[in-house]
Amino acid sequence: MSYKAEYIWIDGTKPTAQLRSKTKILADGAEPSIWGFDGSSTNQAEGHASDRVLQPVLTVPDPVRGGDNVLVLCEVQNIDFTPHESNTRAANVEVAERFAAQEPWFGIEQEYTLFDGERPLGFPEGGGFPGPQGPYYCGVGASNIVGREIVEKHLDYCLEAGLKISGINAEVMPGQWEFQVGPAGTTEVADHLWIARWLLHRVAEDYGVTVSFGAKPVKGDWNGAGAHTNFSTKAMREAYEPIITAAESLGAEGKPLEHVAGYGDGIQDRLTGLHETAPWNEYSYGVSNRGASVRIPWQVEVDQKGYLEDRRPNANCDPYNVTRLITDTCCTALEKADQV
Repeated sequence: MSYKAEYIWIDGTKPTAQLRSKTKILADGAEPSIWGFDGSSTNQAEGHASDRVLQPVLTVPDPVRGGDNVLVLCEVQNIDFTPHESNTRAANVEVAERFAAQEPWFGIEQEYTLFDGERPLGFPEGGGFPGPQGPYYCGVGASNIVGREIVEKHLDYCLEAGLKISGINAEVMPGQWEFQVGPAGTTEVADHLWIARWLLHRVAEDYGVTVSFGAKPVKGDWNGAGAHTNFSTKAMREAYEPIITAAESLGAEGKPLEHVAGYGDGIQDRLTGLHETAPWNEYSYGVSNRGASVRIPWQVEVDQKGYLEDRRPNANCDPYNVTRLITDTCCTALEKADQV
């Protein structure tokens, strides 16, 4: 008897890494172990020294194949078992462990756009545009919503895989949707988000539809696609002052540009100051302000505890980079504040 293990990894494509996967047949009772692949075909090696190592880091049930089959998320390593240069998870784990005592939690709102060929799903087949933004966000009815069958199947698969998915909704542009992952820790939320992305691509494949995480999938008067990132620590969940400390730390000298550089390709096209964004090169925070870089929800101000939302990350961001940067910046500031 045997079962199938789908090994999933993040490649070395720049500026935006892509997902790859392949299947290994394992004997019943055998645990997924290290495996190899051709890094010269994934932008992770040269042909003269092409072997790279897949190191399993998280195994979950495979809802696509069902049964005892599994999905295996992997880190990419060199043949000496050091992290490959494209492996952003290793640096994330280091930061997560350093600040584990502060108990960082994340919730990531992953927006995406479904495409039928070259046009977003729901855009007129002969060219042109649908009606302007307005009725599509959290909408219902065939005149407003397309792709729901894909979205619902993806949600079911995520739940069956045991991922920490916490919701879905239709977004502002036709064919644009969002799912949320979290709350979960610095590394865990990124692990679950990468597997959820793989499952989304896999579901869309069955419908002949492609998934775009592009930051500005349609030019003009249309919202871009982000990955708004909600963050808290134990101290922030208990008091308001640490939330202000964290928000101000994200605007400290050099920090805004450092974060924006790690928040995904095409960020200047999306963060324009329009369409519920702040300009990419300006930092601001405010209560209930979706035009700020960082929003503090109104209920958080009322309760005097909770979390903040960094609205800058792109839909195409590497969540390992985003959660590492936020954890490092905010937890360092909170650590210093606690020592005063």
